Amino acid sequence: MHKGLLAFACTALVLCAGVGVAAADTMHPELGARLAGMGEHGVVNLTLKAPQHEICWTFDIPTKGPTAASVRDAHGMVVAKLGTKYSKKGCAMEPAKSVTTIESSPAKYQVWVDTKAHTGDLRGKLFVGMAHM
Repeated sequence: MHKGLLAFACTALVLCAGVGVAAADTMHPELGARLAGMGEHGVVNLTLKAPQHEICWTFDIPTKGPTAASVRDAHGMVVAKLGTKYSKKGCAMEPAKSVTTIESSPAKYQVWVDTKAHTGDLRGKLFVGMAHM
């Protein structure tokens, strides 16, 4: 009886360890997006650091006068702000849940760059990997 229980416990432990590895495989700390709007194009690359609750970014956009940038869901709701005001490069602390959610399902989110004239003037869907011009 004890041998059967021990075998069951070992099997359960191995399966749980496998689930942890599978979950880690679905996390994507380096993301990119090709941005477009109002006749302009650009890219952004994000590095997500879930343990530190941090998102770092680098934009390459020709747009003049950007005021803010954010990561938004399919409904346009802000999931993470990329700084308090627009900057070409930077890092921001965000809630762990926001960073983990973006990292685990990047294709569900877009990066929006706002200008004085338009909210979300440039937009692009996130994908796994780095974006290049």
